[in-house]
Amino acid sequence: MKKKLIIIGTGLFAEVAKCYFDDFSEYTVTAFACHQKYKSSDTMLGVPIESIEQLQDKFSPEEYYIFVAVGYKNMNKLREAIYKEIKSKGFNFVSFIHPDIKIWNSTTIGENVFIFEDNTIQPYTKIGNNTILWSGNHIGHHSQIGENCFISSQVVISGSCIIGNNVFIGVNSTLRDNLIIGNETLIGAGAIIMRNTKEKEVYIPSATKVFPKPSDRVRF
Repeated sequence: MKKKLIIIGTGLFAEVAKCYFDDFSEYTVTAFACHQKYKSSDTMLGVPIESIEQLQDKFSPEEYYIFVAVGYKNMNKLREAIYKEIKSKGFNFVSFIHPDIKIWNSTTIGENVFIFEDNTIQPYTKIGNNTILWSGNHIGHHSQIGENCFISSQVVISGSCIIGNNVFIGVNSTLRDNLIIGNETLIGAGAIIMRNTKEKEVYIPSATKVFPKPSDRVRF
């Protein structure tokens, strides 16, 4: 019999997370939950939506597990706050790791972590609590990712990097080896990081310029 899981969140990530838990895990999603003031419906994807304020009254922490499926808003601080709130209620969190991913004995992974398909995670790596790795990333050997991070897709983190807490790394970004990325660093899509970053620094590469001719006038 599958274990009972409540997903915290009612957005797109929560919908996607349910698909993965349903198809690839030992958990069955029995409910979604959000704060009462944000509750606009009683059901979602065929299961009830509960209020976070009433979780302890309706669900036993010994019987129900939790996953917080909230995105990267405000440098992941919204997800962090909800994670800490639910933790204070005594519930246990689960992590999802896609079954096709090789996890080495030397790798450590925290709670409330979600790792999508096609991630390469090399030996002697560490992934902190409440961190999301979307699909298709490379996490190099001996690298550490802190808590409350969001690594989007097709990101390359080279070997022996240390990623701080509450970091966001956009799609197709590349980090050189042996870097230290400060807490709350924001790295935009397509960035190439060649030096250490300081806390709360923002890296946004220039966007591709529009070509001066329309497509029907370009020969290729």
